Amino acid sequence: MPRKIKSISGADKHPEKLRFNCLDKWLAWQESLHFTAIELGLERCRRVANNMGLLKPAYNVISIAGTNGKGSSITMLDQILRNAGYKIGRYTSPHLLRYNERICINGEEVSDSELCESFDRIDRARGEISLTYFEFGTLTALDLFRQHNVDIAVLEVGLGGRLDAVNVLDADVALVTSIDIDHQQWLGDNRESIAREKAGIFRNKAPAICSDPEPPQSLLDCADALGTPLSMLGRDYHLTKGHGYWSWKTDTVSLEKLPRPMQFCDFQLENAAGVLMVLEKIKHDYPVNPEHIKQGLNSFRLTGRMQFIPGRIPKILDVAHNSESVRVLVENLSKIPCLGQTHLIVGMLKDKDHPEVFKVLNNIADSWNIITLTQDRGSDAKTLISGLAELGIKDNVVEYISVDHALETLEQSSMTGDRIVVTGSFLTVGAALRYLDQETG
Repeated sequence: MPRKIKSISGADKHPEKLRFNCLDKWLAWQESLHFTAIELGLERCRRVANNMGLLKPAYNVISIAGTNGKGSSITMLDQILRNAGYKIGRYTSPHLLRYNERICINGEEVSDSELCESFDRIDRARGEISLTYFEFGTLTALDLFRQHNVDIAVLEVGLGGRLDAVNVLDADVALVTSIDIDHQQWLGDNRESIAREKAGIFRNKAPAICSDPEPPQSLLDCADALGTPLSMLGRDYHLTKGHGYWSWKTDTVSLEKLPRPMQFCDFQLENAAGVLMVLEKIKHDYPVNPEHIKQGLNSFRLTGRMQFIPGRIPKILDVAHNSESVRVLVENLSKIPCLGQTHLIVGMLKDKDHPEVFKVLNNIADSWNIITLTQDRGSDAKTLISGLAELGIKDNVVEYISVDHALETLEQSSMTGDRIVVTGSFLTVGAALRYLDQETG
C-alpha cells in the first residue's frame, strides 16, 4: 500500500501544485522519467543543482568512491563524527528496505514528507531537464542537507566516480576504497580503467585517501596530473593487526589498541584505516578525540554485511555481488565454525559476473538455492542455474520462486548445525530482511 503523507509543508496552501501526495508514487514516476535507468554524465544534474543553488554548499563535503567498502567506510565515518558532536548528512545507495535509508541526518532516516517536499522542489527546478532515478535522489540529498544545515555531508559515489551524479560537488576530502572489476559495461574491464573513473572525484589541492593496499597505477597517475595530495595505505599511513585489537599510525600520529570493527572481518580494518586518515585530514576544522574513534569502531554495524541472525538454523546475510566481495565473504565464513552444511540462497542482477561469483561461492556451498529477481535489472533463476551447469555445478541446485519460499523451505529441511547464507544482491538480502522481520515480528 502507498504510504500517505500526514502533512507536507506548503501542501495545505497549494495542494494542487504537488505532483504526487505519497512517496511510492513519486518513486514510481522517477523510475520512468528518464529513457534509461542508468546514464552517466554530470550536465543534467549540474544544471538542476545550479538552478537550486546547491553547487557551493556551506557544509564540508567528503565523497567516497570504490568498488567495495564504501558503505562500511561511510557508516564508520558518520558514527565517529556524530560521536564528536557534529551534525552529519549521510547519503548512500542502494537501499535495502526503505528508500528513506539513503538519506540520513544525524543517523536518522529522513521522513516521507521531507522527501516529497524535496522531490517537488527538484521537479520545479528541473524544468524540461530529464533526470534519472539516481540523479533525483542525489539532488534530494544535497537539498535536504542544506535544509538541515549539516556540518559535514558524507556522500557515497554511486556506480563510478568521474561521471557519477555525486561528483557535481567538489569534495573537500575524497576517499577511494578497494578497487575491483564491476560494472564493466560502464567503467571498463580492468582495474586500471576502473581506477581512472574512481579518481574522477579527486580535486586539485584537495586531499585524497586510498584504502586499497594495492591501488592501480592509474589512480596515482590521476592524482599527480590533478595536483591532488594522495595518502596511500602502506605508504602514508599504516595499520597493524593484533589479537582482538589493531593499531594505526602515520609519521606523526599513532593510535593503539583500537577495537576491531566486526570481529571476523579483517577487510574492515582497511576501511577503518582509510576513515582514520580522512579524520586526520579534517582534524583542524573538525577535531575528534581517540574516545570518539574507539566508540565508533566498537559500535560499528552495517545491515546486510556479514549480518548474523541467530536461531535453530542461523542465517548470514551479505550483499556481496562481485568477485572481490564474494571472496571476502567466503574468507569470513571460513572463520566461523559450522558443524553442518552451508545452504546458499542466491539472486543476482543481470550485469554481474555470474561465473566468477559462482566459482568463489562453490568453495563453501553444500546446496544452491537460486531465486529470480523480478526487477528490471534482475536475472531469472533459470539463467543462473544454466550458468552453474556450465561450470559443472549441477548437484544440489534448486530453483525457488522467491527468497521467502527458499528461507521457509530451508528452515524446515535443514539440520541442526547447518547455516543459511543469503547473498548475491542488495535486492536478495533486502527480501530476506523483510521476510525475517515479518517472521519474528
